[in-house]
This record gives sequence, C-alpha cells and structure tokens, in this order.
Amino acid sequence: MTTTTPADGQLSDESRRQVLLWRMLARLFDQQEQPSLETASLAVVRDIGLPDMLQDPQASLDAIVQRYPELAAEFENLMVPQPDQGGRDRAAEVRRAALVAKVLVNAFATSSGPSTAGQLAQWQSDAGWLERSMGLERGGLRGARPAPGAGAGSGSGSGPSHPDLSHLVPQIGPDLASIEADLVRRMRLREVLADPKLAAQLTPSMGLVEQLLRDKGNLSGVALASAKALIRRFVDEVAQVLRTEVEKSSTGVLDRSVPPKRVYRNLDLDRTIKKNLINWNPEQEKLFVDRLYYRRTARKTTPKRLIVVVDQSGSMVDSMVNCTILASIFAGLPKVDVHLIAYDTKAVNLTPWAHDPFETLLRTNLGGGTDGTVAMALAQPLIAEPRNTVVVWISDFYEWSSEPLFQSMAAIHRSGAKFIPVGSVTSAGRGSVNPWFRDRFKDLGTPVISGHIRKLVTELKTFLA
Repeated sequence: MTTTTPADGQLSDESRRQVLLWRMLARLFDQQEQPSLETASLAVVRDIGLPDMLQDPQASLDAIVQRYPELAAEFENLMVPQPDQGGRDRAAEVRRAALVAKVLVNAFATSSGPSTAGQLAQWQSDAGWLERSMGLERGGLRGARPAPGAGAGSGSGSGPSHPDLSHLVPQIGPDLASIEADLVRRMRLREVLADPKLAAQLTPSMGLVEQLLRDKGNLSGVALASAKALIRRFVDEVAQVLRTEVEKSSTGVLDRSVPPKRVYRNLDLDRTIKKNLINWNPEQEKLFVDRLYYRRTARKTTPKRLIVVVDQSGSMVDSMVNCTILASIFAGLPKVDVHLIAYDTKAVNLTPWAHDPFETLLRTNLGGGTDGTVAMALAQPLIAEPRNTVVVWISDFYEWSSEPLFQSMAAIHRSGAKFIPVGSVTSAGRGSVNPWFRDRFKDLGTPVISGHIRKLVTELKTFLA
C-alpha cells in the first residue's frame, strides 16, 4: 500500500480511505486480526469523528444506529449512485468508506464455530442493512426489488467515487443465502426449537425453512410446533409477494358477445361525451345526452389445466418452496385446474393439498436422487385437452434416464400443450441446469426459464389470459 502525507505529517484523505479498505479486506478474507491495520483504522475512524463501535466486529448495525441515531440516514442508500455535483469530496469519501466497510464486514465476515439463534437474527438484521444501503427493500438482494425512492438516498459523497453496484445484485444475493444457510446449519436447531423463547428469536428464511423441512421427521412436541410456525410464517410472507405479482394484471380478453352492464361504474364518460357532441347547444351552453355508453367488462375465460412437476431432490429446495406457493395461488384463480407432482426417485401426487403450500411442504421428502420418468408417468394421463394445458417442469435436469424423459417432454410439446421447462425459480435467480437438456430444449423451441420467479409468473399469466 502506497501512502502520501501532507507537510504536517497527517495522512492524506486518500491514504485514510486506503487504510479503511485494506482493513476491511483483511477482515473479509482472514479471520486472524491484523494489529497494525486495526490500530491504523481505528485512528482514522476517531480522526474523522465516527464512533469506535464501527471497528467492533461484534457490534451490530442495529446497536450502532440505536446508540448513534444520526448515522441511520447515512447507512440508508449508502451504496446507491449519486449525481455528480462537480469535483470530489475526498473527506466525504473517507467517511463513506468507513461506513461501507462496517456494512460489508458484518454481512460477509462470519465466524466458523457453532452459531446461536441470536447470532442468526443479528446477521439477518445486518444483511437487511446491506440491502437498504444498496437501495433495496429488506430481502431485496434475493429478489432484486428496488425500494421506493431508491437512487435518491442520503449517502455521503458524490461523483465518480459512487459507482453503480446494481450489476452485483445477482451475485451478492446467492452469496448471502449461502452464508445464512451455513449459520442455520451450524446452529443447534433442535435445541432452539424446543425452547419457545429461543424459537421466537428466529427470523424465517429460505435457509431456515430448508433445514426445518429436512429435519421435520426428527422433531416432535414443542420443537415440531415451533418448526411448523416458522414454516407457516415464511410461506405466508412469500405468498403475499407472489400473489401481488400474479394479480398485477387481469386475465382473459374482453368478450364482446356479452352486452355491458348498465351500471355507473361501467359508464364510459369520454365516449358518451364524444358521441353526443352533435347535441351541443351553444346558446344554452349545455350538452344534451340522448344515449349513454358503457364499458364491456365481461372476459372470455377458458378452463385451463396447470400441471406443475417439481424436482424435490436436495439441489432444488428453493424452487420447491417457491413453486408450491405459486401453485397454490393459481389454484385459487377461477377456472384454473391445478395439479402438483413432486418427485425424486419416486413421485407423489400433491394435488389434494395444492391450495395450501404449508401442508404441501410438510408432505415433501427433500433429498435423494432424480428420476423424472416416475413423475412423467403421473403427469401424462392428466393431459386431456392439450390446447388448454400447460406443464411446468422445474428441475436441474440431472437425470438418470435423460433420453427417454426428454422424448416424453418433446411429445407433450408436439401434442399442442404448452411445456415450460424451468431450471431455477429461486429467490436469488442462480441455478445449474444440465447442458444436455438445455441445448435440446432450445432446439425444441421451449428454452429453459432461469432466473427470478417473476419470469415464470409472466409466462403462466400469458398462457392463462
């Protein structure tokens, strides 16, 4: 590290910023404390008027903001690009570097020993501050949802030192999910669940739900009740988000064979005025209306059959949770007949519980191998009217019987049914798909959907419209 100092012997602002960033990197990549960097960094933090707590790796961001509430506004949108106001404020860059370093260290530098429910809750809160510092809602790094007003934050600094980090969101989200899952794995979860007070400290998350689903067969009594309550809370939260996505646009096209209902809410005022302009009386300055016009609201809806096939092997947990919730939402729509099938080396028809994702998840058996042919044996007989049927197949497609399974899928596509292969509908949008299947689906004209679950929602709404 090269540093420069002014004539008075004090570190320049650029050197201060480098000290803070080198100390951050040391914390992120090495659990061993570097005394010289810690001492130099603490001196910089004190010199610029920030609290020593920023250098304490055990101090949560909630604790800092509670003690120093004036810092809350600086953490909000801290990493959101700001307009260039001409020139660089190097002193502000140093302050921002100290705050950014604290946010990143708390989110990404976790211990390797056993974790507790309290540590998990603190990390989840710190991860939330990272999301807010990037202009996202809580959980936004996994879903990449911009928060209201994002980009107009109050972070310090401006100009070229405020880079656009939006392109990093797809990479950061999965990494955060991995850290969270690791904390859950290292936590003595059964002991925590058996204590209602400790269980109440847990914040539902995908990593936690995955562990609960894997371990549910070993739980009983209070522990099982706590696990079910956590799964229910998580399912309800995700369902609320997905339901909003599904309901954003109406389904069906206008049925012009049905006359409009002559009620006030359907009155087409603009058309009524336009059609009656010939009745305008200039002397009285009045428009005489001899006919009212109404909007048509009846929509053509054809009964649709939605068959969702989900790979419940260990690599597809996130998709399993998201898709069971999504299936339940579509099951609640009028004239949509939803069937849900889950499989690993065996297949199970979960259709009787498709309307309730909580009950569906409790009946899954995560893990094991993958044999899609057993699921195909259940799915094919359900295709009675191909033109009104959509088959959504969610898997990483690492199969034992690749060729026979693909031929069956191609036959569904050729029959006139809509076949949608989905490689990943995770919250974060990261997933691995067997390249053999990916290439053949592309050649078939049914490319694999991969990414955020909103992509699948869009596809389904287009077909069901």
